[in-house]
Amino acid sequence: MKTQAPLSRCRILGVDVAMVNVRRALDEVAGFVARRETRYVCFSDVHSIMRAQEDPAHRAALAGADLVMPDGQPLAWTGRLRGHAGVERVCGPDFLTAFCRATAAQGWGHYFYGGADGVAQALAERLASEAPGLVVAGAETPPFRALSETERAQTLDRIRASGARVLWVGLGCPKQEKWLHENSAALEGIVCLGVGAAFDFATGRVRRAPPVMRRLGLEWLHRLGSEPRRLWRRYLVLAPRFVLATLMESRSRRAGLPPADPRTSG
Repeated sequence: MKTQAPLSRCRILGVDVAMVNVRRALDEVAGFVARRETRYVCFSDVHSIMRAQEDPAHRAALAGADLVMPDGQPLAWTGRLRGHAGVERVCGPDFLTAFCRATAAQGWGHYFYGGADGVAQALAERLASEAPGLVVAGAETPPFRALSETERAQTLDRIRASGARVLWVGLGCPKQEKWLHENSAALEGIVCLGVGAAFDFATGRVRRAPPVMRRLGLEWLHRLGSEPRRLWRRYLVLAPRFVLATLMESRSRRAGLPPADPRTSG
């Protein structure tokens, strides 16, 4: 693997977001796995960044991540406006599929943890069929409640015993980020990635926006139309607050002033 320039990051509302394109993101994670490093990676969109302003535990989880990928066009646009040319949206569902296809020949074991009943197993089967040679080390769906300490320990034991080198976690934001922050250090030599709705998208349980909407940064509109009762606050309240807060933050940076507190914006 060729030597690359040091990875740059851009602090967006207090969160250090990796300024990467898809190719660089794939290379960085593949390097972690190849070197048997213990790492965790978050894929954060506007909702995740804004959640971090109000939830200290979520903020700590993002701060502890080895990489926070810009999973959202507004994050990539913000990075470019601040001088990081070439940064792209690195979408969790797309990254999951691309990484499995690109590294299937490596023989790395993949473990899938999350989703609704049967979704993790369905995802593993689908990816194995699309990426010949992919090693599925395990797949499970945890109960939709907090685990007891005994259950948590047993889960970690299963993942370690599986021989997995890559763990895909699909518990939704902010649950998956907190899970990674609390548990990844106990999974020595495993790279853990929180990919949110990737489990549902990849198995067709939830329909994604057409590719043209994704390219234009309009996937949010499709998701809002699909699940308005669940997502209205995310897109109609938090997204405008994000735009206002990042504009204020950019203005403060240019003026050399301390950044404004986004919790007081809007």
